Amino acid sequence: MSNKNILITGAASGIGKGIAEFLANRGNHIIVTDLNLDAAVETADSIKQSGGSAVAFKLDVSSQSDIDTLCGSLNCSVDVLINNAGIQHVEALESFPMEKWNQLIQILLVGVARLTQAVIPSMQENDFGRVINIGSIHALVASPFKSAYVAAKHGLLGFSKTLSLEVAAKNITVNTLCPAYVRTPLVDKQIAAQAKEHGLTEQQVVEQIMLKPMPKKAFIEIEELAGCCEFLMSDYAKNITAQTIVLDGGWTAQ
Repeated sequence: MSNKNILITGAASGIGKGIAEFLANRGNHIIVTDLNLDAAVETADSIKQSGGSAVAFKLDVSSQSDIDTLCGSLNCSVDVLINNAGIQHVEALESFPMEKWNQLIQILLVGVARLTQAVIPSMQENDFGRVINIGSIHALVASPFKSAYVAAKHGLLGFSKTLSLEVAAKNITVNTLCPAYVRTPLVDKQIAAQAKEHGLTEQQVVEQIMLKPMPKKAFIEIEELAGCCEFLMSDYAKNITAQTIVLDGGWTAQ
């Protein structure tokens, strides 16, 4: 499972950074990509200072030129692609800016397809590849005021299943991890936005909206996602593909 070249998008903060650090500690080389180059460099430097191997690149997944530049700059093939980059916007559809709606779709869905399209050929040539998409509980259920995000994450499941069939003849798997709320800076911003939309305090948002549907009443930890990624990279998971792996504390069992 170690010594893999792993490209992670949105790897300079939150879930992406946590997964990058976790997998670097397991002996993998991490290609840290993020819209914020300074933050990506900081993450890569931190990994190297801890004895790991990493390199940083600026990447806007919605930009084909950024993807082309990245692929032309890499001095290694990509064994594992973790599509994690994401943004959120919480607002009722009637006032949801369409430019923001489109931006979410471009980053969360089209950007995933763009980058995956770029790395799949080398995976096929090497007869090894793991594509791990970081989805969301909102790939399975909906919440009000998140129409663009929910639509994109639902679409991600269809993309993952379709791609898995296209590459099934090779040792390549495509899976989607769907966690309930993970306490990250992105979620902290959502708490404030939802408090405004619902007319609640931020603590009420956490208790009455985010954790209420979860029987375990706890945020998902980044290490849980990272551990799932490590397993999906392994030979033990070589026949696990086209799957939606849900980490939701029992949310969808109800």
